[in-house]
Amino acid sequence: MERKPKPIGFLLNRTDEALTRVMDGTLGEFGLTRLAWQVLNVVEDGDGTTDTEVLSILSANADAPALTAAIDTTVTGGWVSRPAPGRLALTPDGAGRLTEVATRVAAFRTRSVEGISPEEYGTAVRVLERMIENLEGPRL
Repeated sequence: MERKPKPIGFLLNRTDEALTRVMDGTLGEFGLTRLAWQVLNVVEDGDGTTDTEVLSILSANADAPALTAAIDTTVTGGWVSRPAPGRLALTPDGAGRLTEVATRVAAFRTRSVEGISPEEYGTAVRVLERMIENLEGPRL
C-alpha cells in the first residue's frame, strides 16, 4: 500500500521546529536563541535600526511579543544598545558575539542540508517561493 505524502504545512512546521530547536541548542552556550541571533543580524545590517524595522523584517519568524522579548534580551545582554528612543545599535559585545557564533552557525547550516544537492536545495527554495507568491499574490 502506497503511503500518502504528508501535507506540506505539516512538514514546514516540523522543519521550522527542528531548525529552531537545534539552533537554540547551538547558540545556547553563547546566551543566544535563534530569534535573538536574528535580531542581532538585523541590527548589524542596519544603521540605527528601529524596533519597528526589526519587527517588520522578522515578522515571518515570530509574533510581535516574541520579537519584543528577543530585542529586550539583546539589550539586557549588552549586545545591543539604545542610542535614542526606539533605535537599536549593535555594541562591540554584540559584534563580538556574532563573530563568536559564526563558525557554529556555519556548521549548523552545513548539517541542515546534508545529503541535499545544490540543485535540490534550489528547487525546494523556488517551489516554496512560488507557493508564497500563489498565496500572497493578488487573487483574480
